[in-house]
Amino acid sequence: MWVPPENKDPVLTMAPTRKSVSLFGAVNLSNGKFRIQLEARFDACTFQKFLEYLLRSRSHNKKMVILLDNARYHHAKILKPFLKKWEKHIKLVFLPPYSPDLNPIERVWKLTRRLCTHNRYFAKLNELTDAVLQQHRDWEKPNATLRRLCCIK
Repeated sequence: MWVPPENKDPVLTMAPTRKSVSLFGAVNLSNGKFRIQLEARFDACTFQKFLEYLLRSRSHNKKMVILLDNARYHHAKILKPFLKKWEKHIKLVFLPPYSPDLNPIERVWKLTRRLCTHNRYFAKLNELTDAVLQQHRDWEKPNATLRRLCCIK
């Protein structure tokens, strides 16, 4: 950015922090329903909680196939008993490494960042969280935006 020498330097307001929230999400590619779960961090235990949430919201007598990247907590040993118990109802499919373009949820995250966080200042972490959650509440029911992003007919 160029600033004329006779003016004061611009002041950029920011809140330097390393605080974060973790958001699990899934889009049902058969009906366009969007499910999210907010957590304090990403790990195997919180991922299992998210899988349990998805199982509660699934259609009965339907097997869920979940596309995942290769995050360490997706492969954790502590998930094995849970996955064994629910193997008739849930299947995890791991995408090749470094292939986010193949995962429909990555498109949702990209649009979320563009709509909610780009060129905006959040003084507190809960303001950021509220903005993102409001956008996702708008997408909870099947809608044209998620249909387009995830190529749902």
